[in-house]
Amino acid sequence: MMMINSGVTAAKGFQAAGIYAGIKKKRKDMALVYSQVPAKGAGTFTTNMVKAAPVKWDIQVTKESPFVQAVVLNSGIANACTGMEGDINNERMAKAVAKALNIPTEAVYTASTGIIGKQLPITTIEEGVLTLVKSLKDGNEAGKLAAEAIMTTDTYAKEAAIRFMIGDKKITIGGMAKGSGMIHPNMATMLGVLTTDLAISKELLQEALSENVKHTFNMVSVDRDTSTNDSLLILANGLAGNEEITEKNEDYETFCKALNMVTTDLAKQMAADGEGATKLLEVKVIGAKTWEDAANLSKSIISSNLVKTAVFGNDANWGRILCAMGYSGVVFDPDQVDLYIESEIGNLKLVEDGMATDYSEEVATKILSSNQVTAIADIKAGTATATAWGCDLTYDYVKINADYRS
Repeated sequence: MMMINSGVTAAKGFQAAGIYAGIKKKRKDMALVYSQVPAKGAGTFTTNMVKAAPVKWDIQVTKESPFVQAVVLNSGIANACTGMEGDINNERMAKAVAKALNIPTEAVYTASTGIIGKQLPITTIEEGVLTLVKSLKDGNEAGKLAAEAIMTTDTYAKEAAIRFMIGDKKITIGGMAKGSGMIHPNMATMLGVLTTDLAISKELLQEALSENVKHTFNMVSVDRDTSTNDSLLILANGLAGNEEITEKNEDYETFCKALNMVTTDLAKQMAADGEGATKLLEVKVIGAKTWEDAANLSKSIISSNLVKTAVFGNDANWGRILCAMGYSGVVFDPDQVDLYIESEIGNLKLVEDGMATDYSEEVATKILSSNQVTAIADIKAGTATATAWGCDLTYDYVKINADYRS
């Protein structure tokens, strides 16, 4: 398996476009991903009870549509909490794409991100769809334009792709995602679109994606807020020519491994680009009885504002980590816990058997000063491990969100 420098257009038969349609003041604000042939579709969505119009639409498409062929996305307006008018506008967006591409309306996924409570400027959207369809292209540049068009407070476009073999067939998975704020575990992701030329049954595609997000996007937290619009969509068009995967065999496991590499990459990019963040914080919990225990502990640590502010200040305040573990709901023995921090500077044990070691605060500060820091908690209760990703909490996070609508 080899990661490649590409995104949603990496796999065979996929085109993309990203344009400025006029929803936002200046930046690109509409994107389209298109499979030249019908594709199997699957998705995972926010667990928030308040669901945006496109989320409700996509859930229905995933359940009922025999195939999908396009994903249209807009940034700037979330189309959430917009009532019946929002539902109608969302369907109009899907219908505009369907008409322009000559495909069924139910073969179109929709996605929106931005300010909650505002109605879509639907005439602008429909005009933008026509421009998008005319702009569809193959290649990395088209994929990058699409990734840029879904950004809100993101500081860079997030893309990833991988190539691998199944039998004698070369398979590709590509993807793009956006997400910088309103990111918290137990969701799908902010907005994410994955594409692959693999031939696989719809049922196994959905199962692979649902299982995958537990270990990747659901392990990310920036600010303890779960969005109304979180959607992760995948299209599989089968153009690689492999024998269709219809059972959980070796080929299925190979696909799942590759999918995990792509989504882990995107998840880490999202965490590193958290609003106002200066560094990526990775938390590994090892020695747990079960993966669920390890996951809950690592997510509790990564979500702690006190941990996040300590990391921002390069302060090895390890008591905050133990505190966050203690209210996670997981039963463990605090007197057996070892804590470490590491970065490219080095590795340092801060705690052994629940008590501070004779570590150097100066060395700890240097380790924490890196732009990627890992904290490791060994609870010595078993063999299960889990990893979560987040970022530090800075002054700029407050500034960004204090005037988000302006």
